[in-house]
Amino acid sequence: MSDPLTREIIGAAIEVHKLLGPGLLESIYEEALCLELEMRGMAVERRCALM
Repeated sequence: MSDPLTREIIGAAIEVHKLLGPGLLESIYEEALCLELEMRGMAVERRCALM
């Protein structure tokens, strides 16, 4: 994996999982991941329609 953006997003997801662990609702992980990405200086859009 050589793309820096991909590496940063996966790193954020791993950090959220390490902090929260398994078994929570998807909405909780979504909130935590958005916060983590924003703390890393990324812009976040939630549940955008894909066309």
